[in-house]
Amino acid sequence: MNTARRRRSAALAAFAAAGLVFTAAPAAVAAPSPTTSAALPSGLYGEGDPTYDGVWRQSLALLAQDTVGVRPAAKAVDWLTGQQCDSGGFPSYRADATGDCDAKLPLDSNATAAAVQALAALGGNDAALDKGVAWLKSVQNQDGGWSYNPGGPSDANSTSIVIGALAAAGEKPEAVTSKGGKTPYDALLTFAQPCDAEEAGAFVYQPGTPGLVADSTAAAVLGAHGAGLVVAAGAADAKGLACEKAANAADAAHNGAVYLAKALDGTGHLDTPPMPGAENPEKKPDFGNTADAVVALHAQGMGEAAKKPLAWLQQNADGWAKENGPAAYAQLIFAAHAAGADPKSFGPTDLVAGLNATGPAPEAASPQGSASSEENKEKKDEDKDDDGSGVGAWWIVGAFFAASVGVGFLLSGRKKNRQP
Repeated sequence: MNTARRRRSAALAAFAAAGLVFTAAPAAVAAPSPTTSAALPSGLYGEGDPTYDGVWRQSLALLAQDTVGVRPAAKAVDWLTGQQCDSGGFPSYRADATGDCDAKLPLDSNATAAAVQALAALGGNDAALDKGVAWLKSVQNQDGGWSYNPGGPSDANSTSIVIGALAAAGEKPEAVTSKGGKTPYDALLTFAQPCDAEEAGAFVYQPGTPGLVADSTAAAVLGAHGAGLVVAAGAADAKGLACEKAANAADAAHNGAVYLAKALDGTGHLDTPPMPGAENPEKKPDFGNTADAVVALHAQGMGEAAKKPLAWLQQNADGWAKENGPAAYAQLIFAAHAAGADPKSFGPTDLVAGLNATGPAPEAASPQGSASSEENKEKKDEDKDDDGSGVGAWWIVGAFFAASVGVGFLLSGRKKNRQP
C-alpha cells in the first residue's frame, strides 16, 4: 500500500464516478508548487514534494526501519508526531507545524492510520498514538468503514489500513462499531466481488468502481485478517485456488488472495491500471501493487503463489525503488519480511541501506537486522517507560494531477507506481 497508489485510486475512482474522462493531466490545473530539497525539513524522508504523501512516506519509512531492527533518528520521529493536529488526525502534509492545523486542511485517514502503525511499533509516543486512534474512531462511517478524508463514502483501501492501525494499537477492530452497529468487517464485505463476477473474488475500491482492484484487493486481504502493513506468513491456506461463496471476512480474504494469485501467475507482476479515457493504454509493471500482493499472499498462507512475484521484484525493482524513494523501499522491505527473504540482499539491492540513505541517519541498528531482536524490543520497552468533512474539489483534482505526472510516491500507494 503506498501513498501514490492510494491517492491515485481515490482520484481515479472519483473521476470515474463523476463521468469525467482525461487523456492526460487536465491542462487547466496547475501542479502543486514543488518544495525544493533545500527547503525540506531535515527529519523528513525523501526528496520529492511531500504535499500529498509526506506523512505517509515518513510513516512507512519508520515502520520499515523498525521491521528490520533499525532505530530511526529521533528527529525523524519528532517530525512525524509534529504533523499531528490537535484533533488527533494527520493531514497528508503541512509545511508549517508550529501551530494547530488550519481548519480547512483536509485530514487523511490513510496517513493517520499509517502514522498510528509506525508509532505503535516504535513505542514512546503513547499520547500521540492514543489521539490518532481516537480520531480514527470518531470519523468511522455508518457502514463501519472509512473514507480517505472524513465525510466521503467508505472505500476498501482506507477501511483496511485503519483496521491495521486499530489492531497495531491494541484495539479489537471487530469491537469498533459505528453508531449504526456496523463493524469494519461489515464494510469490507460490501467491497468483495462474488465468484460469478468478472473480477471474481477481488475487492473493489468502492461498490460500482471496478477496474482498480489490484490495490484494493491486496489491502483488503490484510484488513480481513486484522493485519497491518507488516505481517508474518500465516498458516497454509488449504482451500486451494478456488473462489467460494464468502459468508464472512475470512472467506472473502481467501477469495481475494485467489484473485491475486491468478493475476500474478502469468508474468509474475501486476500492471498499472490505465488512466480514464486513455486510448491504447500502455501496460507498465506495477511494482508497488506487486509488492503489496506478495505481502497479502503470505498473510493468507499462499506463500507458494508469492514466489514468482517475489523473484520478479528481486530482479527488477531496484530502479523503481531508487526513483520513488522511502515508501517504495518500505514496500519492498515489507514484502521481503513477509516472505522471509533478506532485505539486505534483495536481488542486487540492499533495501535497508537504500531506505536509510533517503533520510536522517538512524540512531542505531541491530547487527542481525531483525525486528525481533531482544535489543530492539528492549529499546522499545525503555522508550515506553520513559514516555510516562468531505474532500474539497481542489484536493481531488490536485491528487489526480499528481498521480498523472508522478508527483509523490503514490499519489499511497498506493501513488506513482500505482498508488493511493
